Amino acid sequence: MIKSGLAKGKTKSTFKQIKENWGLYLLLLPAVVILICFTYKPMYGIIIAFKDYQPVKGITGSSWANPWYKYFTKFFNSYQFTATIKNTLIINIYSMIISFPLPIILAIAVNQMRALRFKKVFQTITYMPHFISTVVMVGLIMLMLSPDSGILGNLSKFLGIQFPNLMGEAGAFSHIYVLSDVWQHTGWDSIIYIAALSAIDPSLYEAATIDGATNWQKIIYIDLFMLAPTAAILLILRVGGLMGLGFEKVYLMQNTLNIASSEVISTYVYKIGLLSAQYSYSAAIGLFSTIINFILLITVNQISKKTSENSLW
Repeated sequence: MIKSGLAKGKTKSTFKQIKENWGLYLLLLPAVVILICFTYKPMYGIIIAFKDYQPVKGITGSSWANPWYKYFTKFFNSYQFTATIKNTLIINIYSMIISFPLPIILAIAVNQMRALRFKKVFQTITYMPHFISTVVMVGLIMLMLSPDSGILGNLSKFLGIQFPNLMGEAGAFSHIYVLSDVWQHTGWDSIIYIAALSAIDPSLYEAATIDGATNWQKIIYIDLFMLAPTAAILLILRVGGLMGLGFEKVYLMQNTLNIASSEVISTYVYKIGLLSAQYSYSAAIGLFSTIINFILLITVNQISKKTSENSLW
């Protein structure tokens, strides 16, 4: 009786809040509708991973796979299973190690700048590459690294040096991908850290100055300490996407020479699903990747919650 009374009280309180703030909930409504239509409704299509899907028959008309894990087993036994997972993890972990701390360092450097005009110009310059489209970005990479017509290739010819075909070397693919990503997105990724630093109470710096703290000590004991919760949340989200890698850039940079290290889960799903029309198989691969990401997200979130009390929920 007590529990049911509390539940009724909470329900009344919720309806009361909605009634009192109906204008805010009305503003929220379009976003909720879009989220349901374009995020949750398409999840219905996941069931084709457990069916022998045929476009003519549709999702409901297609027969169930026998056994239900048929396409998952097919992927596990595929020669591409180890290669795609290995390449995806190598690029993602490499990217995380290099690109995760750099926005923090950049944000602290920007926060230490005292010349306001230079600070604004510097921030604008570092943000700008983020707005370059993926196609243009890959075009710039090709323009820079082409051994015949590229900028570095022509410079090497002028110096009498043979410039290697880096885009054709499997071992160089992850370096090119990650380093170009760092150049393009570090400035943009630093915005959230700059915002966190701007929220720090100036009295903390004043107290540290009075106590004789140096700039390095202020950075270590104030800046980094205050950025830790934000960094922890972003790291959790980053680990939660460890099995996912952007399709467009990898696919555009991919060629027959570097395919050994550039074939990742997203490109393999595209080739199997859209080019080979094996829809159920590609759906199973995508679902497997999503489940692994979900497990990683839950695990890392729980570890962070227990060790640092910073978590998504």
